[in-house]
Formats: sequence, structure tokens, C-alpha cells
Amino acid sequence: MTSPTAPAARPHPTPWRTSTRGLRPSAKVLPTQARAHNRAVVLGLLFHSGPVSRADLARATGLTRVTVSEIVGELLADGLVAELGLRPEGRVGKPAMMVGLRSTEHHIVAVDLQRLPVARVAVLDLAGAVVSERTEDFSGVRGQEAVDAVERVCREAIGAAVQRVVGVGVGTPGIVDAAGGIVESVRLGWKDLPLAETLTTRLGVGVHVANDADAAALAEFTYAGASASGFMAVVVGQGVGAGIVLDGHLVRGHRLAAGEIGHLTVDPRGEPCECGRRGCLETIVAPTYLARTLEGRTPARRRVALRDAGRRLGAVLAPVVAALDLEEVLLVGPGDLLDGPLLDAATSTVEGTLLPTTGPSVRLRLGRLGENGVLQGAAALVLAGEFGFS
Repeated sequence: MTSPTAPAARPHPTPWRTSTRGLRPSAKVLPTQARAHNRAVVLGLLFHSGPVSRADLARATGLTRVTVSEIVGELLADGLVAELGLRPEGRVGKPAMMVGLRSTEHHIVAVDLQRLPVARVAVLDLAGAVVSERTEDFSGVRGQEAVDAVERVCREAIGAAVQRVVGVGVGTPGIVDAAGGIVESVRLGWKDLPLAETLTTRLGVGVHVANDADAAALAEFTYAGASASGFMAVVVGQGVGAGIVLDGHLVRGHRLAAGEIGHLTVDPRGEPCECGRRGCLETIVAPTYLARTLEGRTPARRRVALRDAGRRLGAVLAPVVAALDLEEVLLVGPGDLLDGPLLDAATSTVEGTLLPTTGPSVRLRLGRLGENGVLQGAAALVLAGEFGFS
């Protein structure tokens, strides 16, 4: 076994208090689930706060020292954490042994289907760092053939990983239920497909599936410090979608379609959309449409067109921000198109539409993870599904 590697310590504004970064469970924790819940709490604190002592874990989580010691013992036996040596002197009493996650010694396979027909397949460590990556051409692949293709690239990535693979995450276009089943994905020809269950059986490792925009939102939440109180990640790629986190919960909606804003009609007389209607938001801000709009324009006219697209995007975002009282809206996609005039115009439109308040207004900004957002979101799905924290 390789030597233990401590993860880089993350900033923690209030040391030794229970981390609030993990997505909150949607149901009460039953007594029979308490052990797994406590284990997840300990893992989550180590993930977000870096190496700590057992005593500090007990203080931060509110668990007894005996319980913490038992959980740490199990995690040591499982190879998920390592003892990293005594804490440097500076506190009264006997120096404490520090423990930390073995983040680089466990791998996750992640699949990003956001930009079909190009599929991205990567191996990441628990901290979200990409260890290796390749692309696959999924042109013309649909239905069962697409399932087989995803299985193949996952199996190849698992076989090539140099560390133990703890799970597989998949970010895909379409409507996905909480169990990783595909309700419908038009681009892949999937409908009522238990994708996570099917791939778990075939691959022999836990597979977790989410809508690509939800995955990107989860990545910004887990790895990039997006607001736990409320934010929306608007993913601008082949289409336009959004993932929403509200009070620590990933919002799915009663039809599992929360955040499906790409086909809201913005201009009834606008450009035809692949959905059969005209003037959808996707035809205004998706890169393929926007690039056509900008083609051949002078720099000044490009700025005008980008500001117009930003105003139309802001007009769609403002009611959502107002209804949910969001703290942040993140734009995830090509920075050369989204940053600058488009983002500025969207921000002005949202701020000019909302009711003025005495508190801070919503922040609109680019996402911090860039093109790796869906891959890292797929990794975060595995953290949540296999270990109970994110």
C-alpha cells in the first residue's frame, strides 16, 4: 500500500464546528441508520476541514470520544483515513494524533455526457482532482447501444485506474430520478431506464447518475464553496439547464424537472428550436446558437448582441431568484461567451427586476470549476452515494 497522503487543508471560517457543507438528508435519520450517519458526519468533516485529532472530531460533531474512536478505527481498517503523526506542539497536554482522508489513494470514475456526441471519461481522486481523462465519440449511439457504450468506457476506466475505484458517477442530459433512473433523455434515446441499477449490476461497483446540470451544481457546492443557503448553477453547453441547491438540499421538483429552463419561450418569433417551438432560451444563449449570432460582427456589435442575450437570460433568472430568494447564480460554460457583456447585462437585469431590500443582493458570477464541473459533479455523486457526504 502506498504511504498515506494528507489532503490539503481547506479554509474553515469557524474551526471545530460541524461542517454544514454536506447536502442535508431529506428524511429523518432512524436509530438503525445512526451508525452510518455518524460515519458520514466524520468523513464529511475530514473532507472539508482537513486533518484533525479524534478529540477535535468529537468536539466538532457532538459525538462522544468513544464513538469517534470506534468510527475512526473502522475507517482506518477500511483504508479511508490514515494517522498522519502527532500535532505540532502548541497546546497544553499530550500531543494529539492527527487523522486525515486518504484522498489520493481512492479513485472515482466519472462520465460527462453533457456535450454529446463527445463523451468525457475521467478518473478522479476523492478531492476532485482529475488523474486521467479521455474522450469517446458517441455519434449515432442511442438506446441500448448507448447503455452498452457507457458500460464499456466505465469498465475500461476502472481497469486502468491505479488505485481502488470506490464508485462511478455519470452526468447525463435528460430527466433523472433520485435513484439514478432515466425518466427520459431525448438525446440518448432513453426512457424509463434504471441506468444506475443496470450499470451497478454489470460493473460490480456502485454507480450513481444525475442530470448534468444537477451534477454541475453539486460540484460547485462540494468542491468550490457555492452557497449552502441557496444557489442556482446555470449550465450553458449543448443546451441550457440549471441545478438548484436550496438550504442544503438538491431541488428536483415534483416532475423531477426543476431547473429545466432551456426551453422556456423568450421570443415567440425567434429562431426555431430543436424542441419544435421558437425562441426558447436555448436559442438565445447556447454556444452553438450564440456563435451563429456573433459570426461576422464587429467587436462593438458583438458586445451589443452579448448584452441582448444577457438581458434575456436575466429576465428568465429574475423570477426564479425572487421566488427562491437565492444568494447566488452561477453561469457554467464557455467563459469567452458568458463573461463580460453577457454576465454584466444579466446581473443588471436581475438586480433591476428584484424588489430592493436592505440585505445583500443576489450575486451572479461564473462557476469556479469551468469545463470540469460535470465530471467533478459525477465524483461528488459518488461521495454522497457511497460515503454519505458531499
